[in-house]
Amino acid sequence: MSVLRSILVAALACTMTLAGAAMAQSGTASAKHDYTPKVGQIGKDVVWVPTSQAMVDRMLDMAKLTPRDRLVDLGSGDGVTVITAAKRGAKARGIEFNPDLVALARRRAKAAGVADRASFERADIFESDFSEASVVTLFLLPALNLRLRPILLEMAPGTRIVSNSFDMGDWEPDGTAEVTEGCATYCHAMLWIVPARVAGMWSIGGRSLEFAQSYQKVGGVLRDGASMQILADGRMDGARIRFTIGGDRYVGQVDGGVMRGTVNGSRPWRATKDPGS
Repeated sequence: MSVLRSILVAALACTMTLAGAAMAQSGTASAKHDYTPKVGQIGKDVVWVPTSQAMVDRMLDMAKLTPRDRLVDLGSGDGVTVITAAKRGAKARGIEFNPDLVALARRRAKAAGVADRASFERADIFESDFSEASVVTLFLLPALNLRLRPILLEMAPGTRIVSNSFDMGDWEPDGTAEVTEGCATYCHAMLWIVPARVAGMWSIGGRSLEFAQSYQKVGGVLRDGASMQILADGRMDGARIRFTIGGDRYVGQVDGGVMRGTVNGSRPWRATKDPGS
């Protein structure tokens, strides 16, 4: 982490000690139509900092958002990400604790003509169910990302997660991007694709294949009687798996306790997970 980024994180984090009292007062305030959020205003867990339109566009591009997707923005603020996703035809939902920001986002969605696809709710992200999402966006502090990480990893394989500026600890991103035009601060985007879980014992053509997994990285051993071969270059891309054994390149798709695909682009292969593994 760079010195500048460390300073920014510390500056955001130090304001969090005041969050409880500030949100208690905000929760009783009426949502006024002339409400304008201020950069750095205290929220429940973070301070509010707007995301530039250029950054939102890049994040949604990285997620390869389509009209078939369901997007959930955690800590949706003024609604820019949800509204932009709805303009692209997706069903989008924002979860935000500040009632004034929720009301503002709803007004903006209505003015943009996407209120039928963009919804906002006043709720705590850690008490909300967003398991229906195929795309999750967030702009939260690293500690909050780490709290969310177990929840995100339980989502359907292939779910895309895009974060503005802050990472997921030792879960390395599948892609990164810098926005250099139209974005002055907080312009680093990171993409993760939720991997299928494959760790354990599998049977493949009368042989035993044991997978070890760390997020999207996969290792393992293929045993055939007394012989043993080490799996190399293993990686998950959602429910898609690829690895090399000897000189053979395996590519396949995981569907629960079954995976199947081709070896070296032609010969079919199939593996089943051992019961209890």
